[in-house]
Amino acid sequence: MTRRWHELLTEDHTTIEKVFAAVEQRLAAPEGPSPQFLGEAVKFLWNYVEGCHNKKEERHLFPLMEERGVPTQGGPLAVMLAEHERQGMLIATLKEHGESFAAGNADALAPFKTAFSEYAALCKEHYWKENDILYPMAISVMGPEDEQALLQGIEACEAALGEDTHERNYALAERLASGADVKDLVFGIDHETLACILNTLPVELSFVDADDIVRYFSHEDHDKIFARNRSAIGTKVQDCHPPQSVHLVNRILTDFKAGRRELAEFWIDFRERFVHIRYFPVRDKAGTYIGCLEVVQDVKPIRDLEGERRLLAEE
Repeated sequence: MTRRWHELLTEDHTTIEKVFAAVEQRLAAPEGPSPQFLGEAVKFLWNYVEGCHNKKEERHLFPLMEERGVPTQGGPLAVMLAEHERQGMLIATLKEHGESFAAGNADALAPFKTAFSEYAALCKEHYWKENDILYPMAISVMGPEDEQALLQGIEACEAALGEDTHERNYALAERLASGADVKDLVFGIDHETLACILNTLPVELSFVDADDIVRYFSHEDHDKIFARNRSAIGTKVQDCHPPQSVHLVNRILTDFKAGRRELAEFWIDFRERFVHIRYFPVRDKAGTYIGCLEVVQDVKPIRDLEGERRLLAEE
């Protein structure tokens, strides 16, 4: 399925912030960053962030928004343009000091740290504003023809920098993040807090590993739609289902492992509930199958909703 322009730009933001996290981690480490690491990080920030991502917006998104009535004098567009200008000044400083450090000048690291701190903070706040304010504003004033024009503009910006620009730079970002051991979950949530979060979700979760062994289920101490005991942990998932449905379980898991299916879902009337049951394959970053996630939800209250509610209901 073709991705929309704002999804592509938002994905850029996510990827760029992983590189920020990697640089921050290396700068904070007692041994500091290696010249090679910092040189590659600067290369990514200069070539892709400044030379490609920002150009997608400056040459295509911002002008199109102006054509659709969003002024560039005052308002969000003016703020975005001013912040792009400041980013450009800071990235030039980063490039100078980063390349000097990569060439062996250890004294260049201190001014690099100072400039990077301001640059990363500015970009992070900038991306939040775009994701939550600017992009929704753009979507509200644009038509279908604008969507296609922006997709073509994004493609043109990447093509202007050479073949496979997107793939090459995303691969570089991934190397930088992996080399600094940057994880997807970086908020420092401990095991107990994460368990509480999962138990608070309005869905019941179960996870079966790549060997079909049940490893986790949520809401242990809550009323559950389908009763499940702690003894299920460590058990083959096939043994947790009635014999007449095991063939269906095996078919779903076989399809997930082979990459033939990305979703299996069912819905049933069950004890005055309308239960939606979904199964998803869980894959690692390399695309390797590591297990199956079951999501169970009583959607009857959702199906019964009517009209709109825009204010907080009084309890």
